[in-house]
This record gives sequence, structure tokens and C-alpha cells, in this order.
Amino acid sequence: MLRILQRLGEPRDAQLQLLLPFELRSRSRFRARLVSGEEVGVQLTRGQILRGGDRLLIEDGRVVEVRAAPESVSTVRTPDARLLARAAYHLGNRHVALQVGDGWLRYGHDHVLDDMVRGLGAEITVEQAPFEPEAGAYHGEHGHGH
Repeated sequence: MLRILQRLGEPRDAQLQLLLPFELRSRSRFRARLVSGEEVGVQLTRGQILRGGDRLLIEDGRVVEVRAAPESVSTVRTPDARLLARAAYHLGNRHVALQVGDGWLRYGHDHVLDDMVRGLGAEITVEQAPFEPEAGAYHGEHGHGH
């Protein structure tokens, strides 16, 4: 099994890809398979969240690009900024990991949360999509501009 012990700070060309859901990208230690099928053991510094586009270094010197895997998410789309802000407030009040886009919000699919957001007057689309939630105000982003 290949071992990944380091996240690269500088952009480098990647030879391999690692497609991961958010749940694994938020862990510091896990096993996974590269898109090529090779098994990897990842051991990174605790407290880091991997983002799509991050680069990791395998012990043998090859570089791996992290990609956000499509997963089951609920997406709220509306041109009504007040409604979007209300939905974000109520979801945040429940400590839900939330991705914020231009005119939309996304969270891990949950029918109870979907019902709550519909009750506010918003429409929900359940779909398979990459999930890149906000890191939070007190977590430093490592220069990616997410």
C-alpha cells in the first residue's frame, strides 16, 4: 500500500487522482483507492480539510490531486437573497456543514433539513454533486481562496 504523509503547499503537476467525499476529506487518517485503483494510506496533520485541487505527496515522489467526489446533497437555489440568508441562518443554527455559492446553498442530503428549508419557502433539489462546505470563520484556508 502506498503512503501519503504530506500535503504540498505549492502547485505541482499531479500524476494521479484521489476522488473523495467530504466525510473522508475531513479526516486526517484513512485508507482509500486512487482513481488508478492503487490503495493508499493517508496520514496527515490533524485538523486539516482536504479540498478539491489540493496536492498530496506519495512517499515514492509522485503527486496526487485530490478531487471532491459527487455525493448526495441538497441544493437550495433562489434569486431571493433574503430567503437564502434565512435558510443559511437556520441551517447554521443547527451546525450543518454548508457550501455557499452565488444564489445557492448546499448541504449533505437530509430529509428533515429539506423539510425545514421548504417550510421557509425555498425549493430543494436533491442531486449528486461535489460538496465543498465552508471551513468556518476560525479555520485558516491555506491560500486556495475557497
